[in-house]
Amino acid sequence: MFDHFLVSVVVVPPVLLLLVRLLADRLSPRVAAPVVAWSAAGAAAASLINLLVFALKAAAERPVVAHWFGWSAQFVVDDTAHYPWVSWAGVALLAAAAVSIGVTWRRQRRLLELAGAGTGRPGPLVVVADPAPHAFAVPGRPGHVVVTTGMRDALSPAQFVALLAHERAHLAAHHHRLIRIAELAAASHPALWWVSRHVDYLVERAADEHAATEVGSRRTVAQAIGAAALAAAAPLAPAGLHAASPGGVVPRRVASLLKPRARVAAVVALVPLALAAFSLAWTAEAAWDLGELITAALGRG
Repeated sequence: MFDHFLVSVVVVPPVLLLLVRLLADRLSPRVAAPVVAWSAAGAAAASLINLLVFALKAAAERPVVAHWFGWSAQFVVDDTAHYPWVSWAGVALLAAAAVSIGVTWRRQRRLLELAGAGTGRPGPLVVVADPAPHAFAVPGRPGHVVVTTGMRDALSPAQFVALLAHERAHLAAHHHRLIRIAELAAASHPALWWVSRHVDYLVERAADEHAATEVGSRRTVAQAIGAAALAAAAPLAPAGLHAASPGGVVPRRVASLLKPRARVAAVVALVPLALAAFSLAWTAEAAWDLGELITAALGRG
């Protein structure tokens, strides 16, 4: 069973990271954002299930458990005798992942609650009288865009229209869901952290492209991004709500609008998805193998 641990827990997440680095920026961001987020989710799920399988194997190795159910503990141990640490490593890693996911989930809930606080029953656009320049989209039913007077006054009328189109694009495409999925995947496996950060970038790029189409000018959107980034001293809410802030990706976003890169065929997006699907299938085989191992051990109890 060790090969299942090696592939789905150790190998696949870093390989997915490399694929994202190679392919994501060559795809349409509207396509790449969900592909990368769901690929990360698949790889994370496969890793977690593998860890659960080995945690169950660790429990099955305990003599008291084996005696209770009537199987041979030594037979279960012998399956990974060359790597005696792997079962209990699965227990430790699963526990760490569970804590990390729980912390991330609670943080996400607090962010969403904080973002919607104080707006009462908002319409599509909430303008807050505040000289600090901030703008962000708040998901909900319905969602709304929050802009401070400081941000509105920092932009030209055309740039302000572009900024609103960008934030509305986040709401229309439910980008907050992709961000949450990617963050939870990163919480489950450290190799997926960079993949999660790239999802952040891709949803911003997707919103940029939507805004450029809506206002009919890529240059206006690029100018709006630059002006908003220069005006914003700090985001109103923590990362994850897509406040207009001067992050290091701003020059890349502006460059992508003004000088779009050549893109590869959309079918390339299947590569990271296929890797995640393979890892899930390999994990299913690990669960099957554990069942067969326990069945064989029952005959030796």
